[in-house]
Amino acid sequence: MSTPLSATATTTDPESALPSVAARVLAFITILIGGAASALIGSAFARLAGFEGAGAGSIMLISTLMGAGGVAVVAVLTLRALGEWETIRRREADPTAPQPTARRTS
Repeated sequence: MSTPLSATATTTDPESALPSVAARVLAFITILIGGAASALIGSAFARLAGFEGAGAGSIMLISTLMGAGGVAVVAVLTLRALGEWETIRRREADPTAPQPTARRTS
Protein backbone atom coordinates (compact mmCIF):
# COMPACT_ATOMS: atom_id res chain seq x y z
CA MET A 1 0.00 0.00 0.00
CA SER A 2 1.43 3.38 -0.96
CA THR A 3 1.37 6.43 1.22
CA PRO A 4 -0.61 9.42 0.05
CA LEU A 5 1.37 12.30 -1.37
CA SER A 6 0.14 14.70 1.31
CA ALA A 7 1.49 12.41 4.03
CA THR A 8 4.99 12.48 2.57
CA ALA A 9 5.12 16.26 2.05
CA THR A 10 6.89 18.29 4.67
CA THR A 11 6.11 21.78 5.84
CA THR A 12 9.36 23.04 4.31
CA ASP A 13 8.21 22.22 0.77
CA PRO A 14 7.41 25.37 -1.19
CA GLU A 15 3.75 26.00 -1.80
CA SER A 16 2.68 26.20 -5.40
CA ALA A 17 0.54 29.17 -6.33
CA LEU A 18 -0.50 27.51 -9.58
CA PRO A 19 -4.23 26.99 -9.97
CA SER A 20 -5.54 23.62 -11.04
CA VAL A 21 -5.14 22.40 -14.60
CA ALA A 22 -8.91 22.59 -15.08
CA ALA A 23 -8.90 26.29 -14.13
CA ARG A 24 -6.07 27.01 -16.56
CA VAL A 25 -7.78 25.11 -19.39
CA LEU A 26 -11.02 26.97 -18.70
CA ALA A 27 -9.15 30.29 -18.81
CA PHE A 28 -7.60 29.34 -22.17
CA ILE A 29 -11.00 28.38 -23.58
CA THR A 30 -12.51 31.69 -22.43
CA ILE A 31 -9.69 33.56 -24.19
CA LEU A 32 -10.49 31.70 -27.41
CA ILE A 33 -14.21 32.44 -27.02
CA GLY A 34 -13.47 36.10 -26.33
CA GLY A 35 -11.33 36.31 -29.45
CA ALA A 36 -14.01 34.64 -31.57
CA ALA A 37 -16.71 36.97 -30.24
CA SER A 38 -14.49 39.97 -30.94
CA ALA A 39 -13.92 38.73 -34.49
CA LEU A 40 -17.68 38.59 -35.02
CA ILE A 41 -18.02 42.13 -33.70
CA GLY A 42 -15.19 43.27 -35.99
CA SER A 43 -16.83 41.56 -38.95
CA ALA A 44 -20.14 43.28 -38.25
CA PHE A 45 -18.37 46.63 -37.88
CA ALA A 46 -16.52 46.11 -41.17
CA ARG A 47 -19.79 45.30 -42.97
CA LEU A 48 -21.51 48.36 -41.50
CA ALA A 49 -18.59 50.60 -42.47
CA GLY A 50 -18.53 49.19 -46.00
CA PHE A 51 -15.05 47.64 -45.84
CA GLU A 52 -14.27 44.66 -48.06
CA GLY A 53 -11.32 42.35 -48.59
CA ALA A 54 -8.12 43.28 -46.79
CA GLY A 55 -9.77 46.18 -44.95
CA ALA A 56 -12.41 43.90 -43.43
CA GLY A 57 -9.77 41.28 -42.60
CA SER A 58 -7.60 43.89 -40.90
CA ILE A 59 -10.49 45.13 -38.79
CA MET A 60 -11.37 41.57 -37.82
CA LEU A 61 -7.76 40.78 -36.91
CA ILE A 62 -7.35 43.91 -34.81
CA SER A 63 -10.64 43.36 -32.99
CA THR A 64 -9.77 39.69 -32.40
CA LEU A 65 -6.40 40.54 -30.88
CA MET A 66 -7.83 43.32 -28.72
CA GLY A 67 -10.72 41.19 -27.48
CA ALA A 68 -8.58 38.12 -26.76
CA GLY A 69 -5.99 40.35 -25.07
CA GLY A 70 -8.60 41.90 -22.80
CA VAL A 71 -10.02 38.54 -21.84
CA ALA A 72 -6.49 37.23 -21.26
CA VAL A 73 -5.77 40.04 -18.79
CA VAL A 74 -8.91 39.23 -16.84
CA ALA A 75 -8.13 35.49 -16.95
CA VAL A 76 -4.59 35.99 -15.65
CA LEU A 77 -5.77 38.23 -12.81
CA THR A 78 -8.47 35.70 -11.93
CA LEU A 79 -5.99 32.79 -11.90
CA ARG A 80 -3.56 34.76 -9.71
CA ALA A 81 -6.35 35.60 -7.27
CA LEU A 82 -7.43 31.96 -7.22
CA GLY A 83 -3.87 30.83 -6.47
CA GLU A 84 -3.51 33.37 -3.67
CA TRP A 85 -6.87 32.39 -2.22
CA GLU A 86 -5.88 28.71 -2.21
CA THR A 87 -2.61 29.57 -0.45
CA ILE A 88 -4.41 31.56 2.23
CA ARG A 89 -6.97 28.80 2.69
CA ARG A 90 -4.22 26.19 3.11
CA ARG A 91 -2.39 28.40 5.59
CA GLU A 92 -5.56 28.89 7.68
CA ALA A 93 -6.28 25.14 7.62
CA ASP A 94 -2.81 24.34 9.04
CA PRO A 95 -2.10 26.70 11.95
CA THR A 96 1.24 24.94 12.66
CA ALA A 97 2.65 26.00 9.29
CA PRO A 98 5.21 28.78 9.41
CA GLN A 99 3.64 32.19 8.85
CA PRO A 100 5.22 34.59 6.39
CA THR A 101 6.85 37.64 7.91
CA ALA A 102 6.31 41.15 6.66
CA ARG A 103 9.27 42.70 4.89
CA ARG A 104 10.58 45.96 6.22
CA THR A 105 11.94 48.43 3.75
CA SER A 106 14.23 51.02 5.22
